[in-house]
Amino acid sequence: MRILIVTAGSRGDVAPYTGLGRRLLAAGHEVAVAAHPPFAGLIGDCGLEHRPLPGDPRELIRTRARAASWEETRAAMGTFLDRLADGVAAAVADGADLVLTAFGPAELSRAAGEAYGIPVIGTYLLPACATREFPLAGAPGGDDLGPDGNLAAGLRLLADAGALQAGAVAGLRTRLGLPPAAARTTGADIRPVFHGFSPLVVPRPADWPSGVEVAGYWWPARPRDWRPPAELVDFLQAGPPPVFIGFGSMAPGEGERLGELVTAAVARAGVRAVVQTGWAGLAAAGDDVLTVGDLPHDWLFPRTAAVVHHAGAGTTAAGLRAGVPAVPVPAMADQPFWAARLHRLGVAPRPLPLEALTADSLATAITTCLTNPALGRRAAELAEAVTKEDGAATVLTHIGVVGRE
Repeated sequence: MRILIVTAGSRGDVAPYTGLGRRLLAAGHEVAVAAHPPFAGLIGDCGLEHRPLPGDPRELIRTRARAASWEETRAAMGTFLDRLADGVAAAVADGADLVLTAFGPAELSRAAGEAYGIPVIGTYLLPACATREFPLAGAPGGDDLGPDGNLAAGLRLLADAGALQAGAVAGLRTRLGLPPAAARTTGADIRPVFHGFSPLVVPRPADWPSGVEVAGYWWPARPRDWRPPAELVDFLQAGPPPVFIGFGSMAPGEGERLGELVTAAVARAGVRAVVQTGWAGLAAAGDDVLTVGDLPHDWLFPRTAAVVHHAGAGTTAAGLRAGVPAVPVPAMADQPFWAARLHRLGVAPRPLPLEALTADSLATAITTCLTNPALGRRAAELAEAVTKEDGAATVLTHIGVVGRE
């Protein structure tokens, strides 16, 4: 079967699908991943075909950071989504028997699948169906608003997401010769949906409809022939396990400010650190600090004493898998949701929002991670349980059923 995975966004929105894609490849399927051009190397190095989607999410994040008003942000998003819509349609038109879609481009994937007669399955990295049990990631108002408030906040978030994409979806349907959608829809309307996170981290809500499942994590594939840089190996061997510090795709253009903050925090905490540059261009100084670029978290994180990160879905999963405590520093979107989960699970101190981060608060949180044995014990226990799950198997089983129909 020819399977196309459609995703959009940052590295964390792409990497988990390389693991799912590799499993599908091993099961005998042909697998392509439609994603933005910066991730062509990551996808290709994992043995998967890359189909390009237009646009660079880094530029979109920079534009949003510079925007003087919501209208300016909305205009930039509209342009980005219009281009993305055409890219999704082109990727599907290149040939597929089945489309697996991330939540962000789900309605675009569904329109293209409808036009070309190809079934579409939702494969989401964060909860995308409103529930009374918790507010969806990114919903305003707090961590828990009570059953009715949680449901209302989730429905509002989905409605806002649908409104933001309505123009791009309507335009795509027109270009593909499809009738207008009967009602404004979101990716939450697709069935079936498989969520790629552990039920130990977010249990499946009892009020979710049938066909919406929590499968377990899809671990990113390690690029073939990858070897750790010699400088990193030497650094790890030269002393006790360091702390990892990285903010992923967050804070582009703030590398110098954050670098100074991280340098001061590391010195105050008295730790060694591996600092990942990310999209911010982060760099820290010091004899006990090594700055690195992109590399597989599944290799590095188990060799650290703790991980400081922005609490994106993929990095959160990697930290849980490694069994080390975390310092979550959320900035936007789904990050506060995952940061709160880490704290509730007992593997992290209270989150430190990126906008309010200081050298003192970061140093204190790092020290807490390294001196509170309960955090380490809980992290190890949860890692042992999570790694026994096989999230990809659930999707593979369903695809096997689809293939026999």
